[in-house]
Amino acid sequence: MTRTAGGKRRAHRTRTVFTAGAAAAGLLFTATGCGNGDEGPGEAAGGVPVVEKGKLTTCTHLPYPPFQFEQDGKIVGFDVALVDLVAKNLNVEQEILDTPFENFKTGASLNSGECDLAAAGMTITEDRKKNVDFSVPYFDATQALLATKKSGVTTLAEVKAKKLKLGAQAETTGESYATGQGFDPVAFESSDAVLNGLRTGQVDAVVIDYPVVQGWLKDKANAGAFVLGQNIETGEQYGFSVKKGNDKLRAAIDKAITDAKADGTYNKIYEQWIGPLPKARS
Repeated sequence: MTRTAGGKRRAHRTRTVFTAGAAAAGLLFTATGCGNGDEGPGEAAGGVPVVEKGKLTTCTHLPYPPFQFEQDGKIVGFDVALVDLVAKNLNVEQEILDTPFENFKTGASLNSGECDLAAAGMTITEDRKKNVDFSVPYFDATQALLATKKSGVTTLAEVKAKKLKLGAQAETTGESYATGQGFDPVAFESSDAVLNGLRTGQVDAVVIDYPVVQGWLKDKANAGAFVLGQNIETGEQYGFSVKKGNDKLRAAIDKAITDAKADGTYNKIYEQWIGPLPKARS
């Protein structure tokens, strides 16, 4: 259940599990328990603890293109590709759990042993650091305003002046930013719901991560209906999160990111899923 102007209740969702093998065959299954399988916890290469033997279990919230989304029966994206590098170094297979985004802020999915790490285009904040440990930053992010063309707005100031409805994804820094600017944004559970809110007129404009907007505007129908407004520089950086004190896994993630940036793998993944490299990085 997405939040409306009248409240913030959200429906509980059964988690959805994707493994690399199942995704390749276009298969998935749902689970209601906390365990990921019968084998139980184990250790990956280098003595890194994992919640399921032979797996690196990643909690995310689908869909959130271009970071993680389903394509041709597979879960793919920028975050997925980077975590695959970690899994390869640890000699395990990445397994992806689709879970509510609000669990990432509190570290609930990590603390319960449901997953090893969270990868969801998640901004590193001081508040979140109280509950989880973050990897080194792997992506510099900005927010953007996307509005319907008929609204005639391209800035938040114009949205406010015209008293139009603004939307954002729930529990994200985009929602926090909008609230901090004096808005009471309509909060949607997923990025797909945000886009649908624009399409159906539930909101006139939204604040969401710029790479997500880039992906939406590749669709001709979206490009014809919406206009990209102001780019909002917030100084955000994304990180992968692990349970507090899980230093071995955090170090393994840091190494994979650092090595990928050093040997050019990161740039290739960036160009594949995000687009042309920023001038400073190319």
